[in-house]
Amino acid sequence: MVRSKILGVGMGIPERVLTNFDLEKMVDTSDEWIVQRTGIRERRISDTQTASSDLATVASLQAIESAGLTPQDIDLILVGTVTPDTLFPSTACLLQHKLGARQVPAYDFSAGCTGFIYGLVMAESFLNYGSYQHILVVGVESLSKITDWEDRSTCVLFGDAAGAVVVGKSEDASGILSTYLGADGSLGNLLYIPAGGSRLPATQRTLDQRQHYLKMEGNEVFKAAVNAMKMSAMQALKKAKMSKEDVDWLIPHQANIRIIDFLAKMLKLPREKVIVTIDKLGNTSAASIPTALAMAVQDGRIKPGHNVLMVAFGAGFTWGSVLVRW
Repeated sequence: MVRSKILGVGMGIPERVLTNFDLEKMVDTSDEWIVQRTGIRERRISDTQTASSDLATVASLQAIESAGLTPQDIDLILVGTVTPDTLFPSTACLLQHKLGARQVPAYDFSAGCTGFIYGLVMAESFLNYGSYQHILVVGVESLSKITDWEDRSTCVLFGDAAGAVVVGKSEDASGILSTYLGADGSLGNLLYIPAGGSRLPATQRTLDQRQHYLKMEGNEVFKAAVNAMKMSAMQALKKAKMSKEDVDWLIPHQANIRIIDFLAKMLKLPREKVIVTIDKLGNTSAASIPTALAMAVQDGRIKPGHNVLMVAFGAGFTWGSVLVRW
């Protein structure tokens, strides 16, 4: 098997900042309440003219340039999102056109906040298949478009962003060391959008009942997330025959600072070795890990030879991890 490697990283972050103090004017909440329970101080919100494919284009062009390539070098485009521009065509196809890429395969997939991790595993499989050399993997969300801004339990959590990487074949000891994926559909009702699909098509009634916004059972999601993140982290280390002490950087899904702190404590990692963006970006679902990765690579924290453990959980429920030697 050929080892896969992340060749370039990029991110697309909206300009508009929505702070906790802004939210105090919109719903019955407070900066203190939000920070204590989530660690979030602000998040980025895209404007009405910006869709997921627009954010993905910015992130992808950055990643492609970072890899020393052009859009014409991309052989496959994979986009993880729960907020596509449209139900069809796929955001990946729209992205292909916006990038000016060749007529290569392109498709979306839905794995919630674990989307980017699922995408990396798919890219590794395609590279080993032998037909592809450079694969673009994108995690992008426009969660502000499906957030109920009258629901104080959820509207404080989410933001918009895109993160992208180019994956290719490694020529040295760097690259993906191990991966792990899992899912449990019996927990799907803990985090979902009720209407808009074939189960409950859009009607005036579903609109009036606000069923096109995301719904979440916060406490139950928290419990499931802690267990899934812990298991995923340990499985990735076990498969790579490595220990917790071998981890240089932890990049967890940015859902809640308490979950992040729990995972770091379990791995015996100081906060200084954990990439945290939730305070500035909030929960950006499939975009949270690739944007955090891009930031840490671009500012020089992640260096060649570092072992980077990425761990996520998300709607579905899905979970997974990828261990990379940079």
